[in-house]
Amino acid sequence: MSITEAPQKAATDTPVSAPPAPVSGAPSPDSRAPDPVLRPYKRKPIKARRDRLMTALSVAAALGGTLVGVIGFAMSYSTLAKVALSWGFSAELAPWFPVGVDASIIAFLALDLYLIRKDTPWPLLRVAAHGMTAATIWFNASSQGAIGEDPVKAASHGVMPVLFVIGVEAARRLFIKKARLEAGTHTDRIPIHRWILAPVATPRFYRRNRLNGITSYPEMVKRQKELDAYKQWLRRKYNGDLNKATEDERLPMKMAAYGYTVAQALAMPEQQEREAELRAEEAERRRLEAATRRQLAQKRAEAEQLEADGDLEETRARVEGRTAQARAHARAQVSAAERAAERAAELEEQAQETAVLAEARARTAEAKRKEAEEIQAQAAAEVRAAELEAEAAQKRREAAEADRIATAEAEAVQTAEIAEARRRAAEADKAAAETERAAAEARRAAAEADRKREQELAETEAARAAQAHARQAEAEAQRQAAEARLRAAEAEQRAVEIEDTAKMSPRERAVRKVARLAVRAGLVTLGLGPSEIHPALCRVISIADVQRELAVSSTDTASKYRQEAAELLAGGYRPE
Repeated sequence: MSITEAPQKAATDTPVSAPPAPVSGAPSPDSRAPDPVLRPYKRKPIKARRDRLMTALSVAAALGGTLVGVIGFAMSYSTLAKVALSWGFSAELAPWFPVGVDASIIAFLALDLYLIRKDTPWPLLRVAAHGMTAATIWFNASSQGAIGEDPVKAASHGVMPVLFVIGVEAARRLFIKKARLEAGTHTDRIPIHRWILAPVATPRFYRRNRLNGITSYPEMVKRQKELDAYKQWLRRKYNGDLNKATEDERLPMKMAAYGYTVAQALAMPEQQEREAELRAEEAERRRLEAATRRQLAQKRAEAEQLEADGDLEETRARVEGRTAQARAHARAQVSAAERAAERAAELEEQAQETAVLAEARARTAEAKRKEAEEIQAQAAAEVRAAELEAEAAQKRREAAEADRIATAEAEAVQTAEIAEARRRAAEADKAAAETERAAAEARRAAAEADRKREQELAETEAARAAQAHARQAEAEAQRQAAEARLRAAEAEQRAVEIEDTAKMSPRERAVRKVARLAVRAGLVTLGLGPSEIHPALCRVISIADVQRELAVSSTDTASKYRQEAAELLAGGYRPE
């Protein structure tokens, strides 16, 4: 029979771990039969008349206590003020002596109540208040002489301070009870009749009640009844032999000492398996997240590399376009210079040919003219011999002058054209030189661009390698951190399993958990003495860390856990 077939009725207290939903197949109680064992405890409602009675009693107690306190303080003041003069106090200080004695009682008790309200009690204040109470009773009782001579007279002087202190203690008790009820820390007392009627079982009952922090006595009685009913059910199932029950079925008896109810103890195996599955799922989730982060890092690196390659190709195309444009411009300038040089050569050649033709024509015309003049001179030789001879001489002189002028003009034309051609050639040479210089400058700029491009490529490759190395280091660090967290989770799981096997109390588990947190935070106890371990642990683990990890609100409890963890480490405890 599995444990899920056992009756599971959880108590209505704060559970140590949430019990699972009831499983089908569990034996259901008979609806026809009454269930007095598991019937919840119910208090009788307070009637309005009782409220009015309590109000009247409170007013009477307050008035009566105040009256008794004032009378007791006044009588004590009068008695001690007079006796202080006989004890050597001056007339100025004697009236202040009873005020210092009686007021110290009120001050100490009020400060004790204030510290209790702030959850930082200091028992020495109450001891001091009781000591001053005993002193004022002694002073009042012995103010009229030796106590043994007249006990009745001494008692009459000492009784009023006693009544005053009793009233203050009653108010203190009421205040503490009210504060505990408001804070939810009030613990019911075990009735005296239980100690008398069950002297053997009640100490165990009291021990479970106090160790497990169960503040309600009816709740503790209900848990005990559930446990007794479960034992009776097991005896009936196995014919009175509880040794035949399985380990899971005996869990309620074993875990009752640690504050577990029957339902919580029966649900422990299934809950622990579920928590182990959750831890395994969490570890798998972290592993998958780490793998996903590595894949994302690789994809991001590939995308950045592709983007850098695209930028590089764009830069390269832009530089190559500029280089090609510069080269085309240089070639165009060289072509223009070559065409200009060719044109200048053609013009020079044409000028030379024109000059030669003009000279040939002039010579031919001159020859024809001379031939005509000779014919005319021969025809008119006889008539005008002298005149013709003179005219011929004059003509020859004019022809010579014309020849000279024509020759000079031809030479001048030829010289101007040659000079113009030479000038054009010089300009063409200058343009060609400038073009060559521009081409050389373009080649130098292209070489410089190629060098810069190669340098940028080298820097880009170095940056890409550095980025890849940094991403690889980051991925490796993340992987190592994930492995460290996994190891810490496994170590925590082993520690919890060891504690479960050892059946440790919740306080022992909490102390060991604080010790493990300190070791994981970097605490090294090697070479430290027992008195040095606690300060070292306080440096690496704060009280706030202990409160957060153990879900406790009291700083005093967290400080005690930390102190006990230091003692545990000093005793040789080493977490795995």
